[in-house]
Amino acid sequence: MPNLYEFELGKAADIIARDLFKLKPGETFVITADTESDARVVEATARAGFAVGAKPMAIWLSSPLGVGKAADAMLPMEPLVGALKGADAWVEFNNQWLLYSTAYERAMKENPNLRYLCLVGMNSDLMVRCIGRIDYPLLEKFLEKIATVTREAKKVRVTTPAGTDVAFENVTGGQVRYSLGYSDTPGPHMMAGQVGWAPDYASINGVIVFDGSIVPPIGLLKEPVRLHIKKGEIVNIEGGKEAAQFDAWLRSFNDPNMLKLAHICYGFNPGAKLTGNIVEDERVWGCTEWGTGSYRGRPAATHTDGICLNSSVWLDDKQILDKGKAIHPELAELSKKLGRQ
Repeated sequence: MPNLYEFELGKAADIIARDLFKLKPGETFVITADTESDARVVEATARAGFAVGAKPMAIWLSSPLGVGKAADAMLPMEPLVGALKGADAWVEFNNQWLLYSTAYERAMKENPNLRYLCLVGMNSDLMVRCIGRIDYPLLEKFLEKIATVTREAKKVRVTTPAGTDVAFENVTGGQVRYSLGYSDTPGPHMMAGQVGWAPDYASINGVIVFDGSIVPPIGLLKEPVRLHIKKGEIVNIEGGKEAAQFDAWLRSFNDPNMLKLAHICYGFNPGAKLTGNIVEDERVWGCTEWGTGSYRGRPAATHTDGICLNSSVWLDDKQILDKGKAIHPELAELSKKLGRQ
C-alpha cells in the first residue's frame, strides 16, 4: 500500500522543481531540513529536482531551540553558509526556521543570484493541499487585485470578531507584495497565498487580537491574546496564561525592536487551514497576520507572527472583506471560482 498522498506528493514536488523554481540542468539545488522536518517532503523534492537535471543536495541539521537569529549559536554556520553561497536555488523545509538568521542573511547577501523559497515546517499533507492542488493562474488574479486595491489605499482599518480594531496609514509609494511561490528570480520567495506590506509604523494604533496562533513561541492558541498598539509598538499585552507567556518571551530578549510591529499580511491560500504551522496559518483564507521583531532592514533578536482570524478590512472607508469573506465585487467573483465563497 502507498503512503499517505504518495502520488499527490510527487506532483507537488514536481511543481516546486519545474514550475516554481524552473530548475535547469546542472543547477545546484540545496534543500535544508532539520530533525523535526518531514523526510518524505525532502526526498520527493530531491527526486523532482534530480529528474529535471539539477543537482540536489539535502542538508539535515539538528533542530535549534529557536528560530531566526535565536538559532545562530546552534547552527554549523560556516559550512551551512558555504553550501548556500555555492547554490543556485534553495528551498527551506526546516521546522525551526533559518529565515532571518545570520546564515540566511549572509547567504542572501553573499550570493545575490540565490533563489530562495521559504516552505518552513512543510509536511506531506500541507504540501499537497497548499502547493499541489492550487490553481495558480486564478489565484494570481485574486492576489494581484487585492494587492492593487490595498496599494492604492491611504488608510486601512482591520477588525475581527475576537476584538481586533486597528487602523493605520500606508506609506506613500510603499510596496504591497503578494507571494505566489514562483522562485525563478534571485531573492527570497514565499508560498502562494499571502499579501504583505509594511505600513507607516507611527500611524498604527488600536488593538490586535491573536486568536489563531502565535509562532514562536506558542503555536495554536487556546485563548485570545490581546495586544494594545501605540504608534506601531506593543505597549501592553492582555489575556490569560498564553498572553503572559508571549509577553515574557518578547521581553526575554531585552531588545526593544521585539515589541515593534514589522508587517501586516492577508492570508489567501484556498487549501490552508489552521494547524499551528505558521507557513500555513498565515495563509488561512481571510485572516490577517502581524509580524513583530526583525524585518527587512531592521534587525532584532528574532521574529514572530500572530494570526487574526475572520478579518474585516476597510480601505479608505470602503469595505472589501467581511469576516474573512471577500465582498469587493471582483474579488468575490474570483474567490467563488477558487472555491472559497
